[in-house]
Amino acid sequence: MWVYEKRLQFPVNITKPNAKAATFICSQLGGPDGELNAAIRYLSQRYTMPWPELQALLTDIATEELGHVEMISAILYQLTRGLSKEEVKASGFDTYFVDHTFGIYPQAASGMPFTSEGMQSTGDPIADLVEDMAAEQKARVTYDNILALVDDEEIKAPIRFLREREIVHFQRFAEALEIVKSKLNKDNYYYCNPELNCDLPREESLLDYSSSIQL
Repeated sequence: MWVYEKRLQFPVNITKPNAKAATFICSQLGGPDGELNAAIRYLSQRYTMPWPELQALLTDIATEELGHVEMISAILYQLTRGLSKEEVKASGFDTYFVDHTFGIYPQAASGMPFTSEGMQSTGDPIADLVEDMAAEQKARVTYDNILALVDDEEIKAPIRFLREREIVHFQRFAEALEIVKSKLNKDNYYYCNPELNCDLPREESLLDYSSSIQL
């Protein structure tokens, strides 16, 4: 259960509509590395994370990602409110406008609607946390790309904030991975899903590639 505080995590005050910017910023709402995908991923993964402190971490970060969904939605709304038909056509926002007018809809910059196909919840804490770290880095790259395309400081300020949070989340997940490793047999970090009983001897379950490596 969540308690909703009626304020954005970081203020969004965009006074100049910019439909062109909305056409690519929307990717951080419903794109493959966007905030909605992250929130669903972490809320799903927390149930099979074996240790309470890591369940709490996933819940906390997922909750913050929901706040980031709200921030991106506010950015998109402020970028498109009050646009004329001429501005919609000139900016390339017309293809979005045909389907959604100015409604906030989760899709990638490519136009692909939101899908959960780009996320995983494996029940394996190592696999999930490594994916989470990669997801945060990919989201950071997307924010880097957005910052390279916009000049308006009113847009850049909240985007920079969101980018910084991706870095912090990456660091928290890296710390969580070390916690998991400290609780597992050091010889079996990447051997099998710790949720399962891995009763095969290590040498029978892993291929030895050392003799075939060519430098």
